[in-house]
Amino acid sequence: MDSRDWIRDGMRAVGGGVVALPLALANLFLLVLFAVSLALTPVLGLGLLLVPLVTRLIRFRADLSRRIAAGWRVPIARPYRPRPERAVLGGIRHYRWIVTDPATWRDVAWLLPGGLAGLALGVLTLALPLYGVEGILLIPLWISLGVEGYGYGVIWPIETVGEGFLSLPQGAVILAIGVALAPYLRRGDALINRLFLAPTRAAELRLRVSQLTVTRADTVDAQAAELRRIERDLHDGAQARLVSLGMTIGLAEAILDADPAAARELLAEARDSSSAALVELRHLVRGIHPPVLAERGLEGAVRALAMALPMPATVTAAVPGRLDTPVESAAYFAVAEALANATRHSGATGLTVDLWHTGDTLLLRVGDDGKGGADPAGGTGLRGIERRLAAFDGTMSLSSPPGGPTVVTMELPCALSSPRTSPSSGTG
Repeated sequence: MDSRDWIRDGMRAVGGGVVALPLALANLFLLVLFAVSLALTPVLGLGLLLVPLVTRLIRFRADLSRRIAAGWRVPIARPYRPRPERAVLGGIRHYRWIVTDPATWRDVAWLLPGGLAGLALGVLTLALPLYGVEGILLIPLWISLGVEGYGYGVIWPIETVGEGFLSLPQGAVILAIGVALAPYLRRGDALINRLFLAPTRAAELRLRVSQLTVTRADTVDAQAAELRRIERDLHDGAQARLVSLGMTIGLAEAILDADPAAARELLAEARDSSSAALVELRHLVRGIHPPVLAERGLEGAVRALAMALPMPATVTAAVPGRLDTPVESAAYFAVAEALANATRHSGATGLTVDLWHTGDTLLLRVGDDGKGGADPAGGTGLRGIERRLAAFDGTMSLSSPPGGPTVVTMELPCALSSPRTSPSSGTG
């Protein structure tokens, strides 16, 4: 690791230790507040209002710890049950939703140990670096000159000025040790929080069922919309041409004996119509499952897609096999949509596409050097990608700061089904 990396991480962790102290005290305050609000429930029903309000504060505090833990690579999922319909703040339905949710009581049980652990680890995170700074500033030397018996590090007490100056190199070493250990202390705090705040097995299954319910509804809606599109394209395109083709051939048949020259013209027109109908059918099939995808696999299809773009696109791939057809199709159209968004909205001069398979996950990354500022809420393209991937338990993450670059990262859990037959990497 580069020295700047561990110094940066260490200083960030020390800053996290500073933040941890007031957050730990907030835990203890919220615990007392919750106990008081619960005790007031029999008194004029005040708890019906106070308990949900205090619980909202506790959940906000717990979510803050989850976000902090995620920053130290300790993900903690939210385990709360969805709010029931017609649950109004201050009503019995809302109160029952709060107090019957096991996650509420796990949050409350976390407040005391989480607060004490946060306080202790926060103090430890700060103690060593501050002690090191004390030595670097030669504070022990100045104190020892006025107070007998004061010392520092391995020299206690400091009896001479020379021993006092030895606090400087000791302080530098202690500061370095403190900065190096700080990230581990913050990660330890995050692990303690995960012990209490992470969903139980039952909660994970419940959340999974809720997620699958939403995903299934989105998938059904998307499939219905796709079927309507296919029906509309067939009705307005190929079907209309085929009807016209039949009428033209029928007319040619009717005048064949009376006017052979006109019949030949009509048959030539019919031939042109049949060619146009065939082209439209091919376009329609390509929108359902592109032939290049079936013939060359995901990598070859993405390279063909990149070659057709109006700007240069570099494709790098490491997918040593074929994917299941539905997954392969979803991945292809997700990349196609991401490239289309970048082409239309980013103002980029170049695109990059990375495909690779690791473990049981396919990762897709589409980047551009455009103006940035992409927002999933601003259109249907990115939302469509999310819905398409969600049908296969896939996810999409977006990084698009103002000024760029924009990077769309997609993950699809899948296994390879057959060996790869196309090259593994290169530039398209």
